[in-house]
Amino acid sequence: MKHRPILIGLIFLISTILTGCMDDSKMEIRVYETSKSGNQLERLESFSSAEETVKVSIHPHERYQSIIGFGGSFTEASAHLLNEISPANRQKIIEAYFGDSGARYSLTRTHMNSCDFSLGNYSYAPVPGDVDLENFSIKEDLDDLIPMIKDAMAASQDGFKLISSPWTAPPWMKDNNDWKGGRLLPEYYDTWANFFLKYLDAYREMGIDIWGFTVNNEPLGNDSNWESMHFSPGEMNDFVKNHLGPKLRSEAPEVVLLGYDQNRDEEMREWVDTMFASENIGQYYDGTAIHWYGSTFDYFPESLQHAHQKAPDKYLIQSEACIDAEVPRWREDEWYWSKKATDWGYDWAPEERRHMHPKYVPVFRYARDIIGCLNNHVHGWIDWNMVLDRQGGPNWAENWCIAPVIVDPDKDEVYFTPLYYTMAHFSRYIRPGATRIGHSVSSDQIKVTAIENLDKSLVVIAFNPGEEAVEIELSLGDEKVNFSISGKAIQTIEVIRSEAGKNI
Repeated sequence: MKHRPILIGLIFLISTILTGCMDDSKMEIRVYETSKSGNQLERLESFSSAEETVKVSIHPHERYQSIIGFGGSFTEASAHLLNEISPANRQKIIEAYFGDSGARYSLTRTHMNSCDFSLGNYSYAPVPGDVDLENFSIKEDLDDLIPMIKDAMAASQDGFKLISSPWTAPPWMKDNNDWKGGRLLPEYYDTWANFFLKYLDAYREMGIDIWGFTVNNEPLGNDSNWESMHFSPGEMNDFVKNHLGPKLRSEAPEVVLLGYDQNRDEEMREWVDTMFASENIGQYYDGTAIHWYGSTFDYFPESLQHAHQKAPDKYLIQSEACIDAEVPRWREDEWYWSKKATDWGYDWAPEERRHMHPKYVPVFRYARDIIGCLNNHVHGWIDWNMVLDRQGGPNWAENWCIAPVIVDPDKDEVYFTPLYYTMAHFSRYIRPGATRIGHSVSSDQIKVTAIENLDKSLVVIAFNPGEEAVEIELSLGDEKVNFSISGKAIQTIEVIRSEAGKNI
């Protein structure tokens, strides 16, 4: 009996050692939050209490699409504004989007020839009848677009992919001889295909590689409000199969070609059915480009699933999105978290489609849409303009929109809206080559997606549109950790797996 205290002490010591080992093997997390309450991609060290608990499980063995990247678009409007502000603020914005301390954008887009977010109409082949493109020149881009792209390249440690899209061929190639509307004349199909190759070479000479093209921005048109050119699915197939596709495969086989490039609602189904009707035509399309303007709240999961099933080995890339038909609110974060914004369809959609365009919360739309896209096989997501002014331009067509970063050139001031931080939750932490993995959630209120990066790190994105904080019980196999997400907030959760967890 006299040895009992020693025995009890030994048992306590062994127990303490075992408990410490269990604590060391516990899953750890780093949580970053942007919220209506004021967090801006803040790392949280403490969490609010919450009455409701939602269980989130992640399943690394359930593997889906690879991720190409996230980012925004180089437009003449954005590039012009960067020329109008001080070098210090210009560099601040470039670093915020592309630098290692910023959003680390990895997938971008630009326009080939002018678009509505240009200072005016222009083409690289302005001379009528120049079928051999002897007068082709990208001089319009030398003062603004190309310097912005090259500054971004210099700031980006990992680099980024660039997609280019034409809004229209030059008017002299079209049946209405106009920048707006009309169709490409068949006698110019070959010239227009060569135009893509000329552009590719001209940008390469400037040290800029084009990763991919879309055949034509919004081939269904925009009611002829700004640059546009119409294709039917059959017409686009004809142009791609007999002209652009073979030329790219012969001269630039590494360049990706994406078809469609408009809204991802019911019309997309007809396009993907036509594009991938046979191997004879489908071989020339590397995927489908899509926009979000069909609804302010519906990300059309059925249409995305249909596109994936029709061509499971092809890309689905969200190539354009923005808060449209609105003038930006200047340094008014509250507005971006409130249900006051409208879009084009709130006033102009046909009566039978009006319900798809209610007032909405800008941050919610971005967060919900990106998560919804990722969970339905989308490989990459690109925002529209990176920088606009307080009017929502410049835009020659007065088609005012909102960008994540707003500038006041007259006062040399910059405003990073909550949309910037929302985008960064994805682009900064989900890196190219990542794979979406499985997850389950016990409540529809919390929207979630889960990713495994190439370095095997796990990332969970959670979005809470509700007013109140919610406790999250996050589990990976047998390991669990609890924390909370604020009301009206988006979180990025980096999961630091234990050695045991890495084998789950």
